[in-house]
Amino acid sequence: MRIADRLWDSVASQLGRPHGIAGRVVGRILNRGNYTTVAAAVAATEAGAGATVADVGFGGGIGLDELLAAVGETGTVHGLEIAPTMLDQAGKRYRAEIAAGRLVLHAGAMHEMPLATASLDAAISTNTVYFIDDLGAAFAELARVLRPSGRVVLGVGDPADMARMPFTENRFRLRPIAEIVEHLQAAGLVLREDRRISNGRMQFHLLVCEKPHTQPK
Repeated sequence: MRIADRLWDSVASQLGRPHGIAGRVVGRILNRGNYTTVAAAVAATEAGAGATVADVGFGGGIGLDELLAAVGETGTVHGLEIAPTMLDQAGKRYRAEIAAGRLVLHAGAMHEMPLATASLDAAISTNTVYFIDDLGAAFAELARVLRPSGRVVLGVGDPADMARMPFTENRFRLRPIAEIVEHLQAAGLVLREDRRISNGRMQFHLLVCEKPHTQPK
């Protein structure tokens, strides 16, 4: 493997699962780069005071900040993450919120969430689908943990924009938005809006979905 290929592969590895000292730096970079998308995703959930919500694959933790602010002192935020470095960092940063029961951190992936059925009012997941092999299983889990009328918002970089980045040739799985939507619908989630936003460098899709009271036949 050429030096350049090894470099981009290392970058892709860190983006998919930040780890070690470099991972902590990557977490801070993700917070800055993803803020616009994450804040818009949280707003699109329409979660208010007292709600129970989750950030699936919270990375650097900016989504935890936004969700904690949205649900207030009476709400509960669940943070799910596969990267031990990010879990350790969040555990130290949010000691007070964890002690108060406002934030619960979980080690795990979207396809096997350690959450009770119909326990969430809303969930967000930003820049995670590129690293998921089985979208069907992952989205079925999202549907399982949502309450009826619960909302999930996925933040997904526009595939054409993502393909222009050198590191996405390594470890990333870029899918057409239509394919992602098909998997969401197959899981019983109804697409309410494909909202387009920009962080100044890239276009993003916010796929705003709801779990209906009655599952489609």
